[in-house]
Amino acid sequence: MSASDPVYPATEQPAETGAGPYTERRYTVDIVGAPTTAAALHQKIACDFTDFSPDFLAEFEKVKGEAHELRVGNEFRIKILGPWNGTVRVSEVTDSYFELVTLEGHPEAGRIRFSVEELPAAERALRFEIHSWARSRDGLVAFAYGTLGVGKQVQAQTWVTFCERVVAASGGRAVRPVLVTTFEHDATNGAANGAPNDLANHTPSPAPAE
Repeated sequence: MSASDPVYPATEQPAETGAGPYTERRYTVDIVGAPTTAAALHQKIACDFTDFSPDFLAEFEKVKGEAHELRVGNEFRIKILGPWNGTVRVSEVTDSYFELVTLEGHPEAGRIRFSVEELPAAERALRFEIHSWARSRDGLVAFAYGTLGVGKQVQAQTWVTFCERVVAASGGRAVRPVLVTTFEHDATNGAANGAPNDLANHTPSPAPAE
C-alpha cells in the first residue's frame, strides 16, 4: 500500500484511550553557528528521520511510504530495547514541524512533534525540539513504565541522542546540553486541556547567551 492510499488498516491510539496521567515532555536544544536554515534542517530531519535515532536503543524502520521523504500516512515500526515495540504514523507535516501519532499496540497512547525554528534574538541561532503528549497504553504498561521505570530511561536517552545528532547534522554547536522538561497532568485536566493545543501553542523564547 502506498503512502497516498487513504485506507489505513491500523487504528490510531490517541492519548484519550490510554491509562494513567498524561505526560507532556520536551527535549530542547539551541544551536548556534549552523551554516543552514531552520527550513533546510527540518527538511533533512524529515527526509532522513531514521538516521537520527540510535539503533542500539530504538530502531526505526519505515514500513509505509517512500524512502527519503515524509508524508502524512507514512508509518514507522519501532523496535525499542526491551518489550516496547510499536508503530507510529505521520499525522501532520508542515514547513517547520511534523507530528507522529501512536498506533494500536504501541506501549504509549499519544503523539509527538519534531520542530525546528529560528530564534528571534540571535543571528544564525536555531532551536530543535521534540514535544510529546502521551499516556501509557493500559494499566499494566502504566505500572511498568511509571512505577517501575521500565523503558523510561531508554526513551529519554533515545530522544536526547536524537537531539544531539540533529546538532551534528546542522553543522553548528549546542549552546548547552539537551534540556529535558517533564510535566504530569492528571486524567481530568489532561483531557480538558487536550494535546493538539498544547503541542501547537509554542512561542520560541529568546536565544540564550553563548
